[in-house]
Amino acid sequence: MPVSKTITRLEKSNVRLNLTVPKEDALSQYQELLKEYAKNVQIPGFRKGHVPQNILERKFGEALKGEALGKIIEKALEEVFGDENLPRDEKPLPYAQPRMESEPKLDFDNDLSFTLVYDVMPGVSVGNWKGLEAEVPDVAVSDEDIARELEEIRDRNAFVLDRDDGAEARLGDVVTINFCMLDDSGSPLPDSGRDDFTFTLGSGQNNFDFDNDIVGMKKGETKEFSKTYEADQTKKIRVTLTALKEKKLPDLNDDLAQDVDEKFNTLDDLKKNIRERLEKALASRLREYKVSKLLEKIIENTPVTLPESMVRAEIEGRLRNLARQYGLDTSKMMQMLSQGGDGLEDIEGKWRPSAEKALHSRLIVEKLMEDQHIEAGNDEIEKEIEEIAAESGMSKEDLMKRYNPETAREYFKDDVRERKLFDMLLAENTIKTGSKTNYLDFMQNNG
Repeated sequence: MPVSKTITRLEKSNVRLNLTVPKEDALSQYQELLKEYAKNVQIPGFRKGHVPQNILERKFGEALKGEALGKIIEKALEEVFGDENLPRDEKPLPYAQPRMESEPKLDFDNDLSFTLVYDVMPGVSVGNWKGLEAEVPDVAVSDEDIARELEEIRDRNAFVLDRDDGAEARLGDVVTINFCMLDDSGSPLPDSGRDDFTFTLGSGQNNFDFDNDIVGMKKGETKEFSKTYEADQTKKIRVTLTALKEKKLPDLNDDLAQDVDEKFNTLDDLKKNIRERLEKALASRLREYKVSKLLEKIIENTPVTLPESMVRAEIEGRLRNLARQYGLDTSKMMQMLSQGGDGLEDIEGKWRPSAEKALHSRLIVEKLMEDQHIEAGNDEIEKEIEEIAAESGMSKEDLMKRYNPETAREYFKDDVRERKLFDMLLAENTIKTGSKTNYLDFMQNNG
């Protein structure tokens, strides 16, 4: 079916697509539908397959036209969007539903025209990306970092014991609570809390900042208090302490090292392993930081207009990932986040700058890989898979089972291409060493 099209560029990476189907082709498809109905429809007074078309049109005219119109539009869109040569910036984004501008009418005296508006991939023309300069903090793994890791290992290997009846909760104790938010009358708000919520007081393992309010409570005690969160929103909370335990930390000696892993004979072996692990993590983070700072420089001279649907998809993807980490669905995750006083718009507003920056960077990376013709060969992909499997302590086969079989190799291929591009960025630009920063601050900083 010959379909003519015109594309009009709109703001914010929107396009208007106008499609025209010749009236002869529209009539032909309508008549095919009529024949199909004539074969199968049963109308009293006529044998099956022998209903005259004029009877069908008189009885089902508007419905037939509506169905034919849907089929003609569907076929036209398949023809246009199924064209492998259709430019990327004319294809609708997969998460942006095209919108029909007005309801088309099937009129066999005229060609059928209809118009769609939809978001497309933004056009990117990368500005200067060579000869740039970025500054990276001076960071090293210290003895204090090793000591902190050892304390965390002690904490993970601690014995957790019930405290005596009548004991008061202290920072560092493991508590189990039931809690909920209260309305102005003191009644629990639906779906506003959790039962059997276990965490360590003072560990920052909850979003409610009520650790100090629980300090001093006894097992079985219920307490109500108010908390003021961001946006000056005050929430009244009811907490019942249902279990109170304390941690008994193991001694820091060779026995602890051997308990951690049989490959360690002494505490010094464990310390050496910790230093190697932290230094490896630091090297990886430093590389990410350098690339991130260079991309920020490139962003400055590479303007991109992001369609709203792309930003929304990024934010929603982050919400799903966060919910997955907490073992919740997205609606429960939103309830949990909003208990800090923020509404949906507040949370999305906070996430938006980071989401837009990530999308901007990603589009630049993809465009640079395309412009520089960066590819990944089969040998490079295989090596990437083997190295990741070795780092994860699993076989290559087990690693591949974690991924969708149809997309796994493409995933690793993209990894290789991206790494090669970042090697190029680091080679073509200057990295200066800045002021000293401690390891923990640097590793926890997402900037």
